[in-house]
Amino acid sequence: MGLRVREIIGIAANRFQEEGCLDPKLDAELLMMHLLHVERSWFFTHAMDPLSDETCEDYFRLVDERASGVPVQYIIGTQEFMGLRFYVNESVLIPRQDTELLVETALELLKEMKKPALGSLEVLDLCTGSGAIAVSIGYYAPKVKVTATDISKDALAMAKKNADAYRQNIAFLEGDLWEPLGPNEKKQKGKKQFDLICSNPPYIPSDVIPGLMREVKDHEPVLALDGGPEGMDLYRRIFEKASWFLKPQGMMLLEIGHDQGEAIIALAQSSDFDCVIRQDLAGLDRLAVCKRT
Repeated sequence: MGLRVREIIGIAANRFQEEGCLDPKLDAELLMMHLLHVERSWFFTHAMDPLSDETCEDYFRLVDERASGVPVQYIIGTQEFMGLRFYVNESVLIPRQDTELLVETALELLKEMKKPALGSLEVLDLCTGSGAIAVSIGYYAPKVKVTATDISKDALAMAKKNADAYRQNIAFLEGDLWEPLGPNEKKQKGKKQFDLICSNPPYIPSDVIPGLMREVKDHEPVLALDGGPEGMDLYRRIFEKASWFLKPQGMMLLEIGHDQGEAIIALAQSSDFDCVIRQDLAGLDRLAVCKRT
């Protein structure tokens, strides 16, 4: 007879703790939930159930993968964000709770915005990755029209999969930042303007990445992490042409690093934007709320 559920969860959690995983017990439970296709509440009534030898072997293969440093989200293929479940793989950044502040703020601003006489309010999500921001906004603000861009073809494929899962009709465009949106250098204007632009761009300084947790540095896409020497490269490029794609009263929301608030405010002001920094639940600078002056 194989091990009981509680026993095997304990063995996995102990191993994860030895390997330095941040949430050993949670990871152990998530892997079992994935393997058995059950919800977490299942453990309350089935903790003493015996598992077959085959199930134990399958579970320990997942445990080996997690213990090697692969994020549990990539193993099970999903991550929860804004109350929704998103598909993820190593072509996209794992959505984090910190980014929910951006989406919540976007939904607040959209409620306050005056609806156009014809058509819908339009939102742009730059560097969409898994599509978590774009899909969440579309899901919770169904009358809004959402466009999302990314330079990575593989990331866009995952974003489209997530949009399809929630029946979101999002326009996905492949290209580097503003490029797929048709910037007109002569007129300094894009083919289209938006009421709200959102972005969680790469903002980690290049020399910081090697010191990140192995789950991040070895498995999450560097393209979605590396913000250049100071972590500011993408922000500079975003502000350079943001006004080309914003309507006169348009707003822009940017997720930022906890120590980048002052630099972002200075950059915004030099680009003719007013900027206010909002803090996350930990009290750290996390979101730049920008408006054209």
